Amino acid sequence: MTQLKLNRRSLIKSVSMLAAGGSALMKTGNLTAAEEEATQSVNQWPDMQYRTLGNTGFKGSRLVFGCGAALSHGQANNLLEPAFESGINVFDVGYSGYYRGAERNLAPFVKKHGDDIFLISKAPVISTFDRWTVGDIKATQTVNTAQARQAAAIWTKHMNKSLKELDVEHIDAYYLMASNNPAVVKSEEIYKAFSTAKTAGKVSYFGISTHEQAEECLLAAAETGWYSLAQIAITPQGWYDLASRKTRKGSKDMISLRPVLDQARDAGIGLIGMKAGRLLAGRWFAGWGAPDAFDSHYPEKVKQGDLTAFQRSYAYVLAHGLDAVNADMQHWQHLKENFIAATTAQTYFV
Repeated sequence: MTQLKLNRRSLIKSVSMLAAGGSALMKTGNLTAAEEEATQSVNQWPDMQYRTLGNTGFKGSRLVFGCGAALSHGQANNLLEPAFESGINVFDVGYSGYYRGAERNLAPFVKKHGDDIFLISKAPVISTFDRWTVGDIKATQTVNTAQARQAAAIWTKHMNKSLKELDVEHIDAYYLMASNNPAVVKSEEIYKAFSTAKTAGKVSYFGISTHEQAEECLLAAAETGWYSLAQIAITPQGWYDLASRKTRKGSKDMISLRPVLDQARDAGIGLIGMKAGRLLAGRWFAGWGAPDAFDSHYPEKVKQGDLTAFQRSYAYVLAHGLDAVNADMQHWQHLKENFIAATTAQTYFV
């Protein structure tokens, strides 16, 4: 009778786990993956690796949890606690004008763990923003004082709204999102807006996020000495350009770009990569997506290893000049794969 009860309990537990992990089972056909998604245990994972993020003094995890798209509809809320338990302590989100609902969905987690994490959000210096345009200030135009003041006011307005959405009075870092104009990055009016917010206790560190004219904007940020962080779109092949969904035309590869990265680091800027694997994904019928795009940059032992294409790209950029990599992780398997890339896969490139 006792054995019958135990078997029944075991059956009920298995059915419950399969229900919770059903998405992984349907995607992979792997029962182990389904059980992992259901239990979300990080007990057997390797130890997270950390780097001091620029002049912030904060020892941040080499994997940053990208909360923008992942939390816009609350689809990855359940990954926040396991990510934190695994050792991830940097969480990056963005303003509600682009990532609708993401800051609000992150707020309960921040209320619980705010003292133990490094919280980043960001907004552009424009009044409108969508996926296909950079908005009011174009990448190559000059910026006069009136335009800079307007941009600073818009950015400040976005920041204040972000604080409300996150239900906090202070955020560790706030970026100029989608930076593409070096003149904006070097604008004293915009830096004045940041300094005013810092004096008011709203923010501690200034940063940029850039995937167009990234090199020019990064060097401009380094020249000013104002910035502590830069989130840059970079791959083993070189700068990634979001508009074309390709490596930027004429870009050097990442090894050749190392002097640029080192110049930024010497200026006190912590470097966080984004879009490291974006070129690999896509839809063939839309003309983009190339899983083997970076293979020529990898030694044979990497290509013969058991890393996924995404793991290779993340591990590579971390081993060649970045402090951390920001990843959009909306499923348990994504979190686990990226975690392994950030903690162990870098050794392939040493």
